[in-house]
Amino acid sequence: MLARALYTKPKRSFRYNEGSCRSSLSLCEYDEIFIGCMENELVVPCDGGAMEEDSGFKWRLKDVMWASVGVVGESALGVTEKVVFSDGTCRILKRFRMVYVRRKGFRRRVARLAEIGQCCDYLVPVRAYLYSKRFKFVVSDYYPMGSLYDLLIGAREHGHTPLTWKKRLKIILQVARAICFIHSQSPARERNMIMNVHGNLKTSNIMIDVDFNAYLSNYGFTQLAKELSDDTHQWNTSSQSPHEPLSRKNDIYHFGLIMLDILGGAKALESIGSCDCERKGDVKDKEGEIFEFTFEGKDRWKVLKVWNMAIECTNRSREARPSIENILLHLSN
Repeated sequence: MLARALYTKPKRSFRYNEGSCRSSLSLCEYDEIFIGCMENELVVPCDGGAMEEDSGFKWRLKDVMWASVGVVGESALGVTEKVVFSDGTCRILKRFRMVYVRRKGFRRRVARLAEIGQCCDYLVPVRAYLYSKRFKFVVSDYYPMGSLYDLLIGAREHGHTPLTWKKRLKIILQVARAICFIHSQSPARERNMIMNVHGNLKTSNIMIDVDFNAYLSNYGFTQLAKELSDDTHQWNTSSQSPHEPLSRKNDIYHFGLIMLDILGGAKALESIGSCDCERKGDVKDKEGEIFEFTFEGKDRWKVLKVWNMAIECTNRSREARPSIENILLHLSN
């Protein structure tokens, strides 16, 4: 086919990996769509206005398809692709598998999520979206460093330099601020949409820039598309939490999993299921086995403080989990 003749399929990267076992095609690999495709809708910018010449989003579906350089991540919600346009602009595209809202509802929800996201320094902004018969996706900023999952797995499995304690703490605090911003949204509900819950907290949804600042992505996306249950998830996904509907307490549980993963990966996450007293006590005798980084002096009590807070966040009792405001207050002091 013409597309394959003009395009060489890239190798998959572990960057933006979302722990899925699927092997979905990227947009550029849908050969039959390139030839005789009548569907070529505009990609709509999330700027609250009409398409402007200088908006930065004057692309159509075919432009995005040709710009895709391949799948860089997959999850129960959909496929993540990197797109590079002819002008050199790089973006990340989240293509949903099963959108359950109609075009008008999708447009309204994405526009509202984008509006909220642009008001917080620690949320990945949604730049544009497309809703067509065959494809539904959103476009957001590209982060060359990838996700927090990439950084952690890069050190654990690929021999990359591990994050220092200071960088880990910085990421934890910035993610907490993003969650705090989301949880403070008022009104909590708008037209059957829950605005004060993220709904999909995990390390692959935390993007990192070159200065190791953290940005939370995929805010509200679970209210756009259905999750498929046959994916193989990573440790810190909803499969590890008690069965709960969208709620702030469920967000807190997943934030606790993220903190445990940042502190010690699988060894730290193995503590899930034990009672809080055992989990808090065991770490004092197993610091060298659990934590993936070195620390000394005053940093020791800070590390243990984060550990204890992560234990409280993953309490089986929803009511016993702290609020994000209390978490920030506790960790910032």
